[in-house]
Amino acid sequence: MTARKIIIDTDPGQDDAVALLLALASPEELEVLGITCVAGNVPLELTQKNARMICEVASRTDIPVYAGCDAPLSRPLVTAEHVHGKTGLDGPELWEPELQLTEGHAVDFIIHSLRRHAPGTVTLCPLGPLTNIASALQKAPDIASRIKEIVLMGGAYFEVGNVTPAAEFNIYVDPEAAKVVFTSGVPLVVMPLDVTHKALATRPRVEAIRALDTRAAHFTADMLDFFERFDVAKYGSEGGPLHDPCVIAYLLKPELFSGRHVNVEIETQSELTLGMTVADWWDVTDREPNAMFMGDVDADGFFALITERLAKL
Repeated sequence: MTARKIIIDTDPGQDDAVALLLALASPEELEVLGITCVAGNVPLELTQKNARMICEVASRTDIPVYAGCDAPLSRPLVTAEHVHGKTGLDGPELWEPELQLTEGHAVDFIIHSLRRHAPGTVTLCPLGPLTNIASALQKAPDIASRIKEIVLMGGAYFEVGNVTPAAEFNIYVDPEAAKVVFTSGVPLVVMPLDVTHKALATRPRVEAIRALDTRAAHFTADMLDFFERFDVAKYGSEGGPLHDPCVIAYLLKPELFSGRHVNVEIETQSELTLGMTVADWWDVTDREPNAMFMGDVDADGFFALITERLAKL
């Protein structure tokens, strides 16, 4: 089997970090062409630094890391230090990474990669706000037809919002970018809060990771110890939800997830519902479906996959 070519666009974030580790631990299935960083959970200066640290944790310093957009397309940046801590990766002991940024802008790398590889062979995996992806589509419209698919974490329907009553964080930060992506015609797979809030890092699941007794396992467990406090307090759940690893897990084991191919529109005008992903789950409009919008996950299988792959690092 040929490894699937992917570009991971990310704003690490503890859950982004687990997603990156899962991908980097799966070289037989996933060829990570590069990691592109965007401002989101924390500013770009930190997200690109965090991505380089994670590559070092995985001993995958062969992966190029690019810095991208430091602000949304047309709005001031909103960040989430209240969730992820001031570094974005609070929990483990951090360091100054030796791996350097690769020269060039993330948006240009995305465009170049899609033009260089055969059409329909590169999948984009955005884990944060969609600014880099939308910027690439706006700068080079020809790439849309070359993208195999975009598998992203963002949005919500039944779970509504986690940053406003109506909006999920990644979409809310740059709703205009999300609108560009959702109207691009590129095949979309969406991992909304409806799925990710079922992928809870409970204490037994975290301890199973820690018991692997490797650098990557301890780093992950220490991150999750910190990360869970916000969601446990907010939702009364048994652990923090691992949002972003759902994207990578889907590429590795799509059978873990189920959903519906529906129309999803992005609200960009309303003060009340800005950033809402309006999913026509019940097919009550005549709008054409544009996204596979996931609704459920096999959480035990999901964590078994993460634990199995982390053991390889």
